Amino acid sequence: MITTGPTYEKIDPVRFIGNFSSGKMGFSIAEKLAVEGAQVTLISGPSACQTLHPNIQRIDVVSAQEMYETSLEHFPNCNGAIMTAAVADFTPLNPLDAKVKREKSNYTIELTPTQDIAASLGKIKASNQFLVGFALETNDEEQNAQSKLERKNLDFIVLNSLNDAGAGFQHDTNKITIISRDGQVKKFDLKPKTQVAEDIVNELIQNQYPLEDN
Repeated sequence: MITTGPTYEKIDPVRFIGNFSSGKMGFSIAEKLAVEGAQVTLISGPSACQTLHPNIQRIDVVSAQEMYETSLEHFPNCNGAIMTAAVADFTPLNPLDAKVKREKSNYTIELTPTQDIAASLGKIKASNQFLVGFALETNDEEQNAQSKLERKNLDFIVLNSLNDAGAGFQHDTNKITIISRDGQVKKFDLKPKTQVAEDIVNELIQNQYPLEDN
């Protein structure tokens, strides 16, 4: 199972809170896994990316809550999950049914935290399942990624930094560091996301995580 893309958190019928994620990284990993023989469930937030391989089942969602519910539904039936989605950390507490009109005064939106999908999956992960997370950081990158790995019961985490040119949202390239549960750190050069996907899938293969059902 792979989660990818952004989530859109509704403010009113025409506005939302979102981010700049394109979903390219998750779609690239899904294609590479499918080529390796995996049956892939791809849970995608709003994205213009398209799936190509017939082994990929795409499920489209919009909000963080929808992605949370869909992930918890499908994860127990999967060998593992790779969480590439840029899920909103907060969502409007009281989204409106009518469009908010422009006023001269300031407009305040009260936000409430969303469900932490990776952490929720980490709590129910079985001994024969793997869980891979992503971390997009701007400072103290490795330290923050290591902390996230431990808190969410991940097997390894893929770190990229907004300080690296050509990495992160909206790019066809990425520059990653893979941090494993035993503290091993592997740094990779900037490369196309299709090749980054190969590096991540190779990490799964080298650690003998199951990509196909026996």
